[in-house]
Order: sequence, then structure tokens, then C-alpha cells
Amino acid sequence: MPKITFTNNNPSTTKRSKSKPEPTVRELPKWYIDADRFYKMPDGNYYTMPDGGKMPTWKACPALYDAFGTGYVLKTPCDIEFFINDQGNIDCKVLDKRFENFISVRPPMPGFDAPMGYHEHHFAWYSDWGIKTSPGYSTIYLTPMNRFDLPFQNTTGLIDTDNVSLPGTLPFFIAKGWTGILPAGTPYVQLIPFKREDWKSEHKEIS
Repeated sequence: MPKITFTNNNPSTTKRSKSKPEPTVRELPKWYIDADRFYKMPDGNYYTMPDGGKMPTWKACPALYDAFGTGYVLKTPCDIEFFINDQGNIDCKVLDKRFENFISVRPPMPGFDAPMGYHEHHFAWYSDWGIKTSPGYSTIYLTPMNRFDLPFQNTTGLIDTDNVSLPGTLPFFIAKGWTGILPAGTPYVQLIPFKREDWKSEHKEIS
């Protein structure tokens, strides 16, 4: 059975924070948990289809659930405040000095456009957790899937974590028009380990 190991590189502080990596399925957002699996009418009764069954909502989609529950997430170790500074740029402040190196501020990247609707000045997460996977397995790092309620967008990266297991930085952008506090324990990256394999493709047409 393949194995993923998370190594805490800052145990003196991280072990007392909310940043411990968890399976993604344990970090489902409240709005997803609270959503109804079936459509309701304005009067509160369930909508009934011609066959007498209830009409399912997006909550009943297994593909959506599997995306929410695949892999693992890393979580913010403390509250982080994002604000507009005196120069008119997005800025941030880590509200616990023990983790002041958790985020770095970066200028725009020439030739790398910010996502549409996000500030060009951006940041980078610096995790205290190193990741090691079984031989032949890599890990994709991305913004938690379908978490459109989160005010940031990560760049997506892929690392051969069977060979490289040190913690590193992951650039991210903040949505324009949003300022506020990102709470401790917020999932900020989803990790999906996968086996490296050679594939071949083919095309078929149905007559």
C-alpha cells in the first residue's frame, strides 16, 4: 500500500497550532455539509419529479463529492489579515509572531499573469510540513477544489515527492475587492498523491 508521510519541520510551534495536515474529506466546508441533497419548493416541500422521486441537487453528485474528499489538505496555523496598504497594494499581516515566516509578500511576476479578478501583487505560503511519498508517487499541489468561497488562488505545482520532501513555497493571489481575516485552520492547499505511469492515447469514432 502506498504511503504519504508529513514531517513537521517546526514542531516547537506547529504542534500547538491548527495546521496539522488532514485528509481532505475531514475538512468539508460547512456550506457543503449543510446543503440539501434534494430541491425544495418555495413552500418548503421537496420538488417531485414525474416518476414521483425527488429531484437531486448538486450535493448528490458523486463526482463533486470525490473532488472535495480526495487527498489531503494543509491548513493555516494562525489568523492572517489581508488589507490594502498605503501604496494601494494588497498586503498581509500574520497575527501570531510564531508564524511570521508562514507568508512572504511578492511583487508581480513578469510574464506570468495574475488570475483574472485577482491582485498582481501576490504572496507565497511557506509550509512547515515536508511531504514524502512511496517510490514512484508524485504529488500535485493546488487550490482546494470547488472551494470558490476561499478568497485566494494558488499556482498549481507538481512535485516528485518520493525524491524531494523538503517544505517549499507556493505562490498565491488574493481576489480583488476582498480584505479581512483568513482564520486559523483554513485549508490553503490540497495535496493529491498519484502514481507516475506512462500512458498512450487513442481516438475512436462511433459510426
